[in-house]
Amino acid sequence: MKQIAPCPGSALAVLTLLMCAAQANAQPEQSQPLPALTMIQPGQWEFRSQDDAAANKSFCVIDARALLQMRHKGLQCSRYVIASGAKEATVHYSCPNAGNGRTTVRVETPRLVQVQSQGIAGNAPFSFSAEGRRTGACTATLSRLQR
Repeated sequence: MKQIAPCPGSALAVLTLLMCAAQANAQPEQSQPLPALTMIQPGQWEFRSQDDAAANKSFCVIDARALLQMRHKGLQCSRYVIASGAKEATVHYSCPNAGNGRTTVRVETPRLVQVQSQGIAGNAPFSFSAEGRRTGACTATLSRLQR
């Protein structure tokens, strides 16, 4: 029986087709609510990196959408919802002249979340996984992370 060799680039074509299908299902964040993020309690949060202890940080979360672009905080970025469920949201975002990312936020409780993100910031790739725990109310002396 004669074996047929795969066409060069066929794996790339399949990958491209899958990426296009995923983007076709994506919707701008503004048009689609993210139920998982509405569960998150505002306040002071501590994020512990699962990869690098030096990356641990604590900040005030007023709007849980800020967790979607922690490496591009404060920037006006377009966002596309890839998946949205009761306890998990995955969003791709793009910030003009600053990079992009793909973030998944999994809400375990309103005071405990898991964040995984990867993308490009400062012309360099980044990837991190962190656990966030609400530690109390925001204080005026600590910096605030908003939208």
